Amino acid sequence: MASVTSVAFTALGQLSYERKVNVPPTRSLASNFEGFRFRSSVLWHCTGVRASNSASRMVIQCMCAATGVPTVSETKLNFLKAYKKPIPSIYNTVLQELIVQQHLMRYKRTYCYDAMFALGFVTVYDRLMEGYPSDEDREIIFQAYIKALNEDPEQYRIDAQKLEEWARAQNASSLVEFSSREGEIERILKDIAERASNGSFSYSRFFAIGMFRLLELANATEPTVLEKLCTALNINKRSVDRDLDVYRNLLSKLLQAKELLKEYVEREKKKRDERAESQKANEAITKCVGEYQYVCQ
Repeated sequence: MASVTSVAFTALGQLSYERKVNVPPTRSLASNFEGFRFRSSVLWHCTGVRASNSASRMVIQCMCAATGVPTVSETKLNFLKAYKKPIPSIYNTVLQELIVQQHLMRYKRTYCYDAMFALGFVTVYDRLMEGYPSDEDREIIFQAYIKALNEDPEQYRIDAQKLEEWARAQNASSLVEFSSREGEIERILKDIAERASNGSFSYSRFFAIGMFRLLELANATEPTVLEKLCTALNINKRSVDRDLDVYRNLLSKLLQAKELLKEYVEREKKKRDERAESQKANEAITKCVGEYQYVCQ
């Protein structure tokens, strides 16, 4: 029986990492996560719209209408109903913990969707699902996951792509000087900075990862640039540093788990092939013995 690394994705903040975990033929990874029930009964919603020069409009969604908030169990059930195929355990374990944590973020009173949050989640999801057996299923799972949270998966992808394309055209200086320029992405960032300054912004770990993704694409990952970007966005750098350390650590653990799982699968395949060859050899010997006995009669 193989041993692999166990990875738990608890709010991108607590890593459950045990060096030795027995992996059965189903290739499962242990998960010690217990779900939470979110008891608030108020969902807040408000919408702000800003027009751009190109007549496109960016919608910022927060919550403001009293309504029933779904439980964690209901969100998870919606996901399972939308995607009914079995998911390999190394992916499913993390996805199930991730959707619980994102449910809690999603239904916080101060939650407000923005493009940076979307970029952070898309980055986490795509790196988590690297190597998934089917590219088509990987995207279907993404759609089911976001819809289970009553959000728009297409909007996540579109906003993340816009930020990525913008970041690729930036450098260390222009990235942090967005407030002095006009443009769709600049308006998004200025709106975030404004909300962060007046206390209406709800920071999350996905937001921190979205920030780091911008720095990666702009080839500006120096700590000083991150500090300047945090200042420009009115975000606490200490929180960002903490969450990015956890994120990097998680990616490292996840990579180790996938490598060990790959080795396990290859060993099992080799054993099956060896057993098949041995069976063929035994059948050939039996046949030869039978023919020899027939000739000798």
